Amino acid sequence: MLASILANVATPPDGFAPPGTEIFDFTRECLVGSGNYCVNKVSFWMLMSAVIISALFIVAFRAPKLVPTGVQNLMEAFVDLVRSAVVLEVMGPQGLPFLPFLTSIFIFIWVNNTYGIIPGIQFPTTARMAIPVMLAVLVWLVFNVVGIVKQGGWTYIKGVLFPPGVPKPIYILVTPIEFVSVFIVRPLTLAVRLGANMIAGHLILTIFALGSFYLFAEFGQPGLGSKITGMFGFLSFALQIFMTGFELLVAFLQAYIFTMLTAVYISGAIHPEH
Repeated sequence: MLASILANVATPPDGFAPPGTEIFDFTRECLVGSGNYCVNKVSFWMLMSAVIISALFIVAFRAPKLVPTGVQNLMEAFVDLVRSAVVLEVMGPQGLPFLPFLTSIFIFIWVNNTYGIIPGIQFPTTARMAIPVMLAVLVWLVFNVVGIVKQGGWTYIKGVLFPPGVPKPIYILVTPIEFVSVFIVRPLTLAVRLGANMIAGHLILTIFALGSFYLFAEFGQPGLGSKITGMFGFLSFALQIFMTGFELLVAFLQAYIFTMLTAVYISGAIHPEH
């Protein structure tokens, strides 16, 4: 039935053209403003995520109940997840002051990742590298400032570049490696891991969606060959549904991994090596 409906409304293109970088380019589609003040689809939904998250927290905790229900129950579940599975697991009780920051990071990334499977949006804003880079730079600033505040500037830098227990001649090799690892590789891998996973997920979903459209349209054309080719549209559509569910899991896991690594870096900045 699905094939018949799509076959009646769709005309197969002249050959299947796989999607390219154009599916990530929203710079010319200004919803509000223009030029440097253009608010496109990506920036709009990124800003909306902050509004949505703020509204949920306000509704949940403006009049909290002893026995949570509804939105309060949902938001407490998120907070408890970050508290028990990230903060206490990685940082211990000393990490509890960072619970609001880590919870905000987790929910913000998760919501922006999940946009990729929401009808009408269907684009994870974290697939634009500027957003993962911004988040990675924020984390970089936080764990370095925490390290300087908790240990003192020179003590923190010395602990990073000259780890104790290493023979002095080996510092010739260790110090440059530690500098690159802590101050360059950490934010770089945070940004690339998040951005690359969301880019790949969006690209895969787009390929299966366009493939299903093309194959179902082919099904409605005369000839046995078109019918046989069109039958593969059912497989493509089934895989699209499966990958959509998988992308929902990836959206959660990437938010969790980013938050977990952030906690690890902050914890390392709080506790100097001995």
